Amino acid sequence: MSTRRRSWAEPFKIKVVEPLALTTRAQREKAIENAHYNTFLLRSEEVYIDLLTDSGTSAMSDYQWAGMMLGDEAYAGSKNFYNLENNIRKYYGYPYTVPTHQGRGAEHLLAKIMIRPGDFIPGNMYFTTTRAHQELAGGTFRDVIIDEAHDPANLHPFKGNIDIGKLEALVKEVGADHIPYINVQACVNMAGGQPISLSNLKEVRKVCDSHGIKIILDATRAMENAWFIKMGEPGHKDRSCAAILKDMCDLTDGCTMSGKKDLLVNIGGFLALRDKHLYELACQQVVLYEGLHTYGGMAGRDMEAMSRGIEEAIQDDHLRARIGQVHYLGNKLIQEGIPIVQPIGGHAVYLDAKRFLPHIQQSDFPAQALTVALFLESGVRAMERGIVSAGRDPATGDHRYPNLELVRLTIPRRVYTQAHMDVVSESVAACYEEREWVGGLKMTYEPETLRFFQAHFEPIGTWASAKNRQENAALAGSSEGMQLD
Repeated sequence: MSTRRRSWAEPFKIKVVEPLALTTRAQREKAIENAHYNTFLLRSEEVYIDLLTDSGTSAMSDYQWAGMMLGDEAYAGSKNFYNLENNIRKYYGYPYTVPTHQGRGAEHLLAKIMIRPGDFIPGNMYFTTTRAHQELAGGTFRDVIIDEAHDPANLHPFKGNIDIGKLEALVKEVGADHIPYINVQACVNMAGGQPISLSNLKEVRKVCDSHGIKIILDATRAMENAWFIKMGEPGHKDRSCAAILKDMCDLTDGCTMSGKKDLLVNIGGFLALRDKHLYELACQQVVLYEGLHTYGGMAGRDMEAMSRGIEEAIQDDHLRARIGQVHYLGNKLIQEGIPIVQPIGGHAVYLDAKRFLPHIQQSDFPAQALTVALFLESGVRAMERGIVSAGRDPATGDHRYPNLELVRLTIPRRVYTQAHMDVVSESVAACYEEREWVGGLKMTYEPETLRFFQAHFEPIGTWASAKNRQENAALAGSSEGMQLD
């Protein structure tokens, strides 16, 4: 048998295409100024390659689109709900399902039914909307992730793991009665898409059982986490991702799900539970905030697309291709000497803005500035995952200063080709070559919650552009450049 290396290709063919916007530097300068230097406020038609998020941006299959035509839009008892419920029972193992409009709807219901003022909710690093709902319910998030997760250069293969010592210390400090559940992300978004191991989850289960604490899985990217277990944890190489996913869920008491990620749909989510009493409480809340318990915030057609998405997304071939594309981009950036979070995660490549822009202090929002620089360079849209996303400490009002100051290049599923990844890599490399000309930002408008979505910024001082790079180089010691403001 030949040992010749074979090229990799996506396990699908393209049936429908959408034109992309090609813009000039001048157009991008105007666009980012109008967007107040926040990539979330750009119009999609101004963006060339959109790596803002993988939430709701994936391409659905012909099988899913066919299901959309079978939408049962009955107000109560839609057959599409029961199809979705059956697939959640089959692949995740939870008996009770409450559909929601997206993942944060599930987080909201969970916080309403489980958190009381004064409670503490441990987790393997915060996620923005999750922590916001916990705090709005009167709870306090506590990070119990392993220390390696806060080091972007550490090569630990499961940086999403819970530190059992930190968890036990929290129980001792506040008492198990004040910990309604531990929130376990798979994979950990803010750490760079890092997975948790199955063996670690088993340890967490033992600790929680000994104290009567429930485990709630953030299953948004749990299928991708299952792939990392298959590839990197001893004893699982020959198992299917479907079997590993089921093992993960069997160790937990329920999950929140944003179907807009793993499940390949444009909208939708769910809260799934084992406890019938909690399910009944969630049903009472969902009719107030989302819709009837058999549709939540979704149309029947969207529930059908999600049900079918579960079947497609758990396939090993799909996960191999999806994560393979992320690693393709990440490895190209490593070859260029670009500082990124390692190991490479499952849904995005994260640029380390502290090492990328060491001349910008964290209070001047270097990761936010890097998203601006990348858009100006090429029209590629990314998002900040650093001090802006971390928000302010509710007790002191001061900025939270996370160890990780990152820019997330998030790859939608089944949307872009390897050629697009080559363009992104070249664009990031161009920014890195000219990084000394990127300046800091100041915040001019700040929402009270989840400020990264809507905050406004202005450049600090003088920024330079590629078009006057040679002029600036000739001005030895001069600070002249292009004034963005």
